[in-house]
Amino acid sequence: MGAAMDLILWRHAEAEDGVPDLTRKLTPKGAKQAQRMAEWLERHLPERCRILASPAVRAQETARALGRRFRTVDDIAPGASAAAVLAAAGWPDARETTLVVGHQPTLGEVAALLIGGEAQPWSVRKGGLWWLSSRRRGESAAVVVRVVMSPDFL
Repeated sequence: MGAAMDLILWRHAEAEDGVPDLTRKLTPKGAKQAQRMAEWLERHLPERCRILASPAVRAQETARALGRRFRTVDDIAPGASAAAVLAAAGWPDARETTLVVGHQPTLGEVAALLIGGEAQPWSVRKGGLWWLSSRRRGESAAVVVRVVMSPDFL
């Protein structure tokens, strides 16, 4: 019997410039991006889904667009390591789909590490997401890219 874990990496939507970094809010365009992606996610997410969000205001606002309960995790704040995100998500052993609302370049580093074992981060557009699955059969494991989506396509 194969086990699987789905990990969804959702980058916060467009945010205003400024400092301090953690208090930057979404722009009106960013709020629309978050809402469009949240509507798409709501149609595709399983009922049971663990949602983890960075403490940054822009990530909190992006997560809130989904209208589901989420947990704020300081370990996935801006500047977090890919390893910290994977640890918070419980990759690849969590038993339920996990959605992480976070930042670049961290999310791109997670995607690059899981898919290609590369250190260079891949691009995750503002408000965009990568949906990855870990499939295990016996001793072998593989990472499958299920969806890469940008709010521009919704």
